[in-house]
Amino acid sequence: MTSPLPAFAAIVVAAGSGSRAGGAKQWRDLGGQPVIRWSVAALLEAGVEDVVVVVARDAEAEAHAALAGLTGWRLATGGATRAESVQNGLTALGGPAERPVLIHDAARPLLDREVIARVLAALEHADGALPALPVADSLRRGAEDLVAGEVARDDLWRAQTPQAFRYDMLTAAYAAWPAEEVATDEATVVQRKGGRVRIVAGDTRLMKLTYPEDFAMAEAYIPRQIRVGQGFDAHRWGPGDAVWLCGVEIPHDQTLIGHSDADAGLHALTDAILGAMGDGDIGDHFPPTDPQWKGASSELFLIHAVQRLTARGGRLVNVDVTLICERPKVKPHRQAMRERLAELLVLPLDAVSVKATTTEAMGFTGRGEGLAAQALATIELPARV
Repeated sequence: MTSPLPAFAAIVVAAGSGSRAGGAKQWRDLGGQPVIRWSVAALLEAGVEDVVVVVARDAEAEAHAALAGLTGWRLATGGATRAESVQNGLTALGGPAERPVLIHDAARPLLDREVIARVLAALEHADGALPALPVADSLRRGAEDLVAGEVARDDLWRAQTPQAFRYDMLTAAYAAWPAEEVATDEATVVQRKGGRVRIVAGDTRLMKLTYPEDFAMAEAYIPRQIRVGQGFDAHRWGPGDAVWLCGVEIPHDQTLIGHSDADAGLHALTDAILGAMGDGDIGDHFPPTDPQWKGASSELFLIHAVQRLTARGGRLVNVDVTLICERPKVKPHRQAMRERLAELLVLPLDAVSVKATTTEAMGFTGRGEGLAAQALATIELPARV
C-alpha cells in the first residue's frame, strides 16, 4: 500500500499551439485518450487537492470534452507566453502560501506517482525541485552542417516537469522577473530570485511530445495489459441454399436462421472481442428486436467491436474460431475464412485460426438441428484508460 503524499496543488499548462507536432497536441489521441487527460488523471490519482488546467481562450470546449468524467479540476485562460499562462494559473489557484504547487506541461503525458513523490519530497529541503535526466549522448556544436566543436556533458541535465515550488515563493519570483526577459521555466524564475532548486531523478517515459514522431515513441512507453475474451453462438438450420460462416458464403442445402445473416462464427468472434474489453455482448450493441439489423451482414457487428477496441487504444493480437457441425464440411473453405477474417480484422494470416469439429452425432449439432461456434480473442489494452 502506497503512503499518502503531502497536500499539494497543480497547474497543467496546455495553452500552446503545438505547431511543431502538427497541431494542438494536448487534444490528440494517445493510447485511447487525449494527451492532456493522462496528466490530469495522474495528478488526481496521486491525491492532488486542486488542479488548474490552463488552456487557450478558444479551447474550453476541447478541454471539457477531453476531461469529461474527471472531477477536481478547473480551467484558466492562457497567455501569450508559457510564463504568462503559468502566472494566470497561479492567480486562479490562489493560496495557501505554503502549499506546494506542481507546474506540469500537458505535453509530457506519461506522468506517474513516483515522480510526483520525488519532487514533493525534495521541496522539504529546497525552494524548488525539478525532475531531470543526465545527458547521455555526446554533444557537438555545429555550423552549416559541419561539426564545429565538442560540448562537455558533465553536469548537464535534461529538465522535465512537474517542477515543484511553494506557492508564495513562485508568485514572488514571478513578480520580480524582468518584464523584458523570457522565462524558459519556473526553476529559472525561482533561481533568479535567489531560490535553491534541487534536481531529482526524472523518468525516461516522461518525454515531451514535440514532433509528430514522438507520439509513436510515447505509445511504446504506455504499459499494456493482455486480455482474453470468449464468445459462443448457435443457430438452427432452416430452408435455404447457402450459409454464411466467418464471412464466407458456402453453398449448402440449408441455411442458418437468425435475425441477421446468422453467421455464427462472426457472432461468436464479436462477442469474444467485446468480452475481452468488458463491453457487453452483441445483443447489447445490436438488439435482435431492432428491425434495422434484419438480414444485416454480421461483418458490420465485427467491425463495430474492433472500432470500439481501437477507440480505447487497444489492438487485437490473435483470434481463434471453432465451428461445431456435422455439415457443411468446413475444411475446403477454411483458408478463405481465415483470409476474410484477416482482412476484416487487419491481422496477419498467422494470427487468425479457423477450425472445425463435430460432436460425434451427439446433441443438437450431431443431430443436424443447428450449428454452433465458439471463439477466443486476445487483445492488448493500455493499462490505464
